[in-house]
Amino acid sequence: MATLKICVQKSRADGTWPVYIRVTHKSKHGYIKTDKLVWGKGINPKTREIKDPFVIQQVSIAVVDYMERLNKRNISNWTLEEVIAFLKTGDEDISFSDYCRQYIHSMQDAGQVRNARNYEMAINNFERYVGSNRINFSALSSTLIEKWIKSMSATQRAKEMYPVCLRQVFKAALVEYNDYDRGNIRIKTNPWMKVKIPKAEKPEKLAITPEEARAFFAAPLPPTKLAKPLTEIGHDVAMLVLCLAGINTVDLYNMRKKDYYNGILHYRRAKTTKSRSDDAYIEMRVPSLILPLFHKYATPETDEYLFSFHDRFSTSDSFGSGANSGIKQICESMGIKGDDRYCVYTFRHTWGTTAQNDCGASIADVGFAMNHSQGHNVTRGYLKPDFSPAWILNEKVIDFIFFSTDKGKRQQPHDDPDFFRFSKKHMIKGTVFFKGNVLGEIQDIGFSNVEQVIKQLIPFIPDDMPHRATLHFKIEVVDKGQTMTYERMRGINC
Repeated sequence: MATLKICVQKSRADGTWPVYIRVTHKSKHGYIKTDKLVWGKGINPKTREIKDPFVIQQVSIAVVDYMERLNKRNISNWTLEEVIAFLKTGDEDISFSDYCRQYIHSMQDAGQVRNARNYEMAINNFERYVGSNRINFSALSSTLIEKWIKSMSATQRAKEMYPVCLRQVFKAALVEYNDYDRGNIRIKTNPWMKVKIPKAEKPEKLAITPEEARAFFAAPLPPTKLAKPLTEIGHDVAMLVLCLAGINTVDLYNMRKKDYYNGILHYRRAKTTKSRSDDAYIEMRVPSLILPLFHKYATPETDEYLFSFHDRFSTSDSFGSGANSGIKQICESMGIKGDDRYCVYTFRHTWGTTAQNDCGASIADVGFAMNHSQGHNVTRGYLKPDFSPAWILNEKVIDFIFFSTDKGKRQQPHDDPDFFRFSKKHMIKGTVFFKGNVLGEIQDIGFSNVEQVIKQLIPFIPDDMPHRATLHFKIEVVDKGQTMTYERMRGINC
């Protein structure tokens, strides 16, 4: 058991002595500074014991409080440092608001800028609902959180994304503040145990068919008086994404001149470089089809960046937003309205879908070319892979879309109503994959559309699956010998 004693150590220049509480535990000593001071006449000059009765009385109150708190804990396995830390904080409430921002800053420092922005929007939304930016952990309750979620019921994504973000922060806080082995529990309740987070309703636009991609790139740009309209940016960025195996806009924006040599881009995927042992490194040969775009957006020799997107857009997010806006304007000029309009991610999904369905690539081949880890993080960390198979597959996709009139196997229902339709009488086999691994499989009758099959496969997805993780679904109509694959993102559209 620890012992406590009121004491002084050294006098200050003005002749006063700061008062401490000495903590002794396992034959070691430590000190907790109080807010009290005594003059020299209030101390026994020989023993340095405090004689001032007022100071003794006031500090003794803290000593009694400390002893009561220690008596409620089994501190036999605690170190002296842990005892002192407990006494300094004790049952003091912890600020959830402050911890959220600390967590967000750590994400930003780790390079997860985009994800950090989602977390920041989540805590800002929660604080606006509560009406305070000083929310403590003790104020969190399942009732409060459920009412907050209900207030977002009309949103399409926030009602799921925001609670998921704050729940992740809460889990991290439990690990940091609660020492279950030693019985030092500072966050005493977990309101998330009773909270059911709803699913986002609006799926992101997935792949379009090769025919629709051809129509998009062949469509004339809407007339404008602007010298550099967003429609032109959107068209060119969509072309770069589709012809570079679904490259992300943030990687286009950050690409340096030093990354491009011998006709090959050498870069690390920004989204996952911090979470992979191979730094998400990839090499992609630049097809001749888009070399004119490399010249069009070339920068001066003194500029370190490969493309001139920085001249117009201050951040990678504003660049992506501008490209999306231009793509949507082109879609509207084509008569594609509302949620059916495309975005940058449409062309990333289209590349992967075309590679698998129309170019004979396996899911593993597609994942390799699109720089997914494929569940081999450790292995890829010490290999020097040959990226040429990805280049060959990329050329096949480009040839299929831009240099053929072949009809894609994956048809939208309004294009070919007879392709891949099934009824409740057909035997359906559905499988869900993550990083190439099978998470679950079903085989049954009674399904009338693809979404019903996917819904039955969702329970196989582990609860700890990362938000926005990419999942693949393979659906086979056994009676007809037809198979289709679909891509979904955890927490977004599945």
